[in-house]
Amino acid sequence: MPLVYQQNINEATKLAVWHIAEEEVFFLKRVSLQKEITHPHKRLQHLAGRYLLTELFDNFPLELIQIADTKKPFLPNEAYHFSISHCGDYAAVIVSSANRVGTDIEIVSEKVGRIRDKFLTAGEQELVEEIFNIQRTMFNVQSISHVQLITLCWSIKEAMFKWYGLGKVDFKEHLRIDKIDVDKNEFIAHCIFKKDTSINIIVKALMFSNNVLTWTVT
Repeated sequence: MPLVYQQNINEATKLAVWHIAEEEVFFLKRVSLQKEITHPHKRLQHLAGRYLLTELFDNFPLELIQIADTKKPFLPNEAYHFSISHCGDYAAVIVSSANRVGTDIEIVSEKVGRIRDKFLTAGEQELVEEIFNIQRTMFNVQSISHVQLITLCWSIKEAMFKWYGLGKVDFKEHLRIDKIDVDKNEFIAHCIFKKDTSINIIVKALMFSNNVLTWTVT
Protein backbone atom coordinates (compact mmCIF):
# COMPACT_ATOMS: atom_id res chain seq x y z
CA MET A 1 0.00 0.00 0.00
CA PRO A 2 1.65 3.26 -1.12
CA LEU A 3 0.65 5.33 1.89
CA VAL A 4 3.96 7.15 2.23
CA TYR A 5 3.12 9.51 5.09
CA GLN A 6 0.44 9.73 7.75
CA GLN A 7 0.07 11.85 10.85
CA ASN A 8 -2.72 12.01 13.41
CA ILE A 9 -2.47 15.72 14.15
CA ASN A 10 -5.02 15.63 16.95
CA GLU A 11 -8.00 13.48 17.97
CA ALA A 12 -10.12 14.98 15.20
CA THR A 13 -7.60 15.63 12.44
CA LYS A 14 -5.56 13.36 10.17
CA LEU A 15 -3.09 14.02 7.35
CA ALA A 16 -1.77 11.59 4.75
CA VAL A 17 0.12 11.36 1.45
CA TRP A 18 -0.44 8.63 -1.13
CA HIS A 19 2.07 7.69 -3.82
CA ILE A 20 -0.06 6.90 -6.87
CA ALA A 21 1.25 3.65 -8.33
CA GLU A 22 -2.05 1.90 -9.09
CA GLU A 23 -4.32 1.69 -12.11
CA GLU A 24 -7.77 3.29 -12.05
CA VAL A 25 -9.46 -0.03 -11.35
CA PHE A 26 -7.83 -0.17 -7.90
CA PHE A 27 -9.46 3.09 -6.79
CA LEU A 28 -12.76 2.45 -8.57
CA LYS A 29 -13.39 -0.52 -6.29
CA ARG A 30 -14.07 1.98 -3.52
CA VAL A 31 -14.65 5.41 -5.07
CA SER A 32 -16.14 6.79 -8.28
CA LEU A 33 -15.49 9.78 -10.50
CA GLN A 34 -17.72 12.64 -9.40
CA LYS A 35 -17.07 14.73 -12.51
CA GLU A 36 -15.94 14.19 -16.08
CA ILE A 37 -12.15 14.18 -16.31
CA THR A 38 -10.65 13.34 -19.69
CA HIS A 39 -6.94 13.41 -18.84
CA PRO A 40 -5.95 9.90 -17.58
CA HIS A 41 -3.44 11.07 -14.96
CA LYS A 42 -5.75 13.78 -13.63
CA ARG A 43 -8.43 11.10 -13.26
CA LEU A 44 -5.98 9.01 -11.24
CA GLN A 45 -5.16 12.01 -9.03
CA HIS A 46 -8.87 12.71 -8.49
CA LEU A 47 -9.60 9.10 -7.55
CA ALA A 48 -6.54 8.80 -5.30
CA GLY A 49 -7.51 11.91 -3.34
CA ARG A 50 -11.01 10.65 -2.66
CA TYR A 51 -9.75 7.16 -1.89
CA LEU A 52 -7.43 8.69 0.69
CA LEU A 53 -10.35 10.48 2.36
CA THR A 54 -11.86 7.09 3.11
CA GLU A 55 -8.50 5.73 4.28
CA LEU A 56 -8.39 8.41 6.98
CA PHE A 57 -12.08 8.22 7.95
CA ASP A 58 -13.85 5.11 6.68
CA ASN A 59 -17.26 6.75 7.13
CA PHE A 60 -16.38 9.81 5.04
CA PRO A 61 -19.49 10.59 2.91
CA LEU A 62 -17.91 10.91 -0.54
CA GLU A 63 -21.31 11.03 -2.23
CA LEU A 64 -22.11 14.31 -0.44
CA ILE A 65 -19.07 16.23 -1.70
CA GLN A 66 -19.96 19.39 -3.58
CA ILE A 67 -17.74 21.85 -5.44
CA ALA A 68 -17.91 25.54 -4.54
CA ASP A 69 -17.64 28.37 -7.09
CA THR A 70 -14.02 28.67 -5.96
CA LYS A 71 -13.50 24.99 -7.03
CA LYS A 72 -13.00 23.97 -3.40
CA PRO A 73 -14.65 20.62 -2.55
CA PHE A 74 -16.76 20.68 0.61
CA LEU A 75 -19.47 18.91 2.56
CA PRO A 76 -22.67 20.98 2.96
CA ASN A 77 -23.21 19.86 6.56
CA GLU A 78 -19.47 20.26 7.39
CA ALA A 79 -19.40 16.90 9.16
CA TYR A 80 -15.78 16.96 8.02
CA HIS A 81 -13.52 19.80 6.97
CA PHE A 82 -11.04 18.62 4.36
CA SER A 83 -8.50 19.70 1.80
CA ILE A 84 -7.04 17.74 -1.13
CA SER A 85 -3.93 18.46 -3.17
CA HIS A 86 -2.36 16.61 -6.11
CA CYS A 87 1.09 16.89 -7.60
CA GLY A 88 2.74 14.48 -10.03
CA ASP A 89 2.35 10.98 -8.61
CA TYR A 90 1.27 12.13 -5.15
CA ALA A 91 -2.04 12.98 -3.52
CA ALA A 92 -2.20 14.71 -0.13
CA VAL A 93 -5.29 14.93 2.07
CA ILE A 94 -6.06 16.49 5.44
CA VAL A 95 -9.40 15.79 7.14
CA SER A 96 -10.86 17.04 10.41
CA SER A 97 -14.16 16.58 12.18
CA ALA A 98 -13.55 19.71 14.25
CA ASN A 99 -11.03 22.10 12.67
CA ARG A 100 -10.71 24.14 9.52
CA VAL A 101 -7.82 22.77 7.45
CA GLY A 102 -5.71 23.29 4.34
CA THR A 103 -2.96 21.28 2.64
CA ASP A 104 -0.78 21.52 -0.43
CA ILE A 105 1.84 19.37 -2.12
CA GLU A 106 4.29 20.70 -4.72
CA ILE A 107 7.18 19.40 -6.80
CA VAL A 108 10.25 21.57 -6.23
CA SER A 109 10.49 23.56 -9.46
CA GLU A 110 12.47 26.40 -11.01
CA LYS A 111 9.21 27.69 -12.50
CA VAL A 112 8.07 28.89 -9.09
CA GLY A 113 11.30 30.83 -8.65
CA ARG A 114 10.66 32.74 -11.87
CA ILE A 115 7.40 34.17 -10.51
CA ARG A 116 8.57 34.85 -6.95
CA ASP A 117 7.91 38.60 -7.26
CA LYS A 118 4.23 37.89 -7.89
CA PHE A 119 3.63 36.14 -4.58
CA LEU A 120 6.48 37.11 -2.23
CA THR A 121 7.00 40.53 -0.68
CA ALA A 122 10.47 42.05 -0.46
CA GLY A 123 10.54 41.12 3.23
CA GLU A 124 9.63 37.50 2.49
CA GLN A 125 12.38 37.28 -0.12
CA GLU A 126 14.82 38.61 2.47
CA LEU A 127 13.59 35.87 4.82
CA VAL A 128 14.40 33.26 2.15
CA GLU A 129 17.94 34.65 1.80
CA GLU A 130 18.38 34.67 5.57
CA ILE A 131 17.34 31.02 5.90
CA PHE A 132 19.55 30.04 2.96
CA ASN A 133 22.60 31.77 4.44
CA ILE A 134 22.01 30.43 7.97
CA GLN A 135 21.70 26.86 6.70
CA ARG A 136 24.86 27.19 4.60
CA THR A 137 26.78 28.60 7.58
CA MET A 138 25.52 25.97 10.03
CA PHE A 139 26.21 22.94 7.84
CA ASN A 140 29.03 24.34 5.69
CA VAL A 141 27.14 23.02 2.65
CA GLN A 142 24.13 24.10 0.63
CA SER A 143 21.62 22.00 2.58
CA ILE A 144 18.52 23.83 1.30
CA SER A 145 18.54 25.43 -2.13
CA HIS A 146 16.89 28.68 -3.15
CA VAL A 147 14.44 26.84 -5.36
CA GLN A 148 13.42 24.57 -2.46
CA LEU A 149 12.81 27.57 -0.22
CA ILE A 150 10.83 29.46 -2.87
CA THR A 151 8.72 26.38 -3.55
CA LEU A 152 8.23 26.00 0.20
CA CYS A 153 6.94 29.58 0.45
CA TRP A 154 4.56 29.05 -2.48
CA SER A 155 3.22 25.87 -0.88
CA ILE A 156 2.80 27.59 2.50
CA LYS A 157 0.63 30.23 0.86
CA GLU A 158 -1.31 27.60 -1.11
CA ALA A 159 -2.14 25.79 2.14
CA MET A 160 -3.37 29.08 3.64
CA PHE A 161 -5.41 29.79 0.50
CA LYS A 162 -7.07 26.38 0.69
CA TRP A 163 -7.69 26.82 4.41
CA TYR A 164 -9.56 30.06 3.65
CA GLY A 165 -11.50 28.47 0.81
CA LEU A 166 -13.50 31.51 -0.32
CA GLY A 167 -11.26 32.69 -3.14
CA LYS A 168 -10.42 36.29 -4.14
CA VAL A 169 -7.10 36.22 -2.30
CA ASP A 170 -3.95 38.08 -3.34
CA PHE A 171 -1.04 35.84 -2.36
CA LYS A 172 1.30 38.78 -1.93
CA GLU A 173 -1.07 41.14 -0.11
CA HIS A 174 -3.28 38.87 1.96
CA LEU A 175 -1.00 35.91 2.78
CA ARG A 176 2.11 36.88 4.72
CA ILE A 177 4.99 34.77 6.05
CA ASP A 178 6.69 36.36 9.07
CA LYS A 179 9.07 33.62 10.15
CA ILE A 180 10.07 30.06 9.28
CA ASP A 181 11.63 27.71 11.81
CA VAL A 182 13.81 25.02 10.21
CA ASP A 183 14.70 21.59 11.59
CA LYS A 184 16.41 19.55 8.85
CA ASN A 185 13.59 18.71 6.40
CA GLU A 186 10.77 19.97 8.64
CA PHE A 187 9.49 23.54 8.86
CA ILE A 188 7.10 25.66 10.90
CA ALA A 189 5.94 28.89 9.26
CA HIS A 190 4.47 31.70 11.33
CA CYS A 191 2.02 33.47 9.04
CA ILE A 192 -0.69 36.11 8.98
CA PHE A 193 -3.86 36.00 6.92
CA LYS A 194 -4.65 39.67 6.27
CA LYS A 195 -7.99 39.92 4.51
CA ASP A 196 -10.83 41.75 6.27
CA THR A 197 -9.13 40.93 9.56
CA SER A 198 -5.71 39.66 10.68
CA ILE A 199 -5.46 36.01 11.73
CA ASN A 200 -2.28 34.35 12.93
CA ILE A 201 -1.77 30.99 11.25
CA ILE A 202 0.82 28.26 11.75
CA VAL A 203 1.68 26.28 8.63
CA LYS A 204 3.81 23.16 9.01
CA ALA A 205 5.85 21.64 6.20
CA LEU A 206 7.90 18.62 5.24
CA MET A 207 10.28 18.07 2.31
CA PHE A 208 10.63 14.60 0.80
CA SER A 209 11.66 13.15 -2.58
CA ASN A 210 11.89 16.58 -4.25
CA ASN A 211 8.41 17.47 -2.97
CA VAL A 212 7.11 19.97 -0.44
CA LEU A 213 4.10 19.09 1.74
CA THR A 214 2.40 21.84 3.78
CA TRP A 215 -0.63 21.86 6.05
CA THR A 216 -2.46 24.06 8.51
CA VAL A 217 -5.15 23.40 11.14
CA THR A 218 -7.10 26.06 13.05
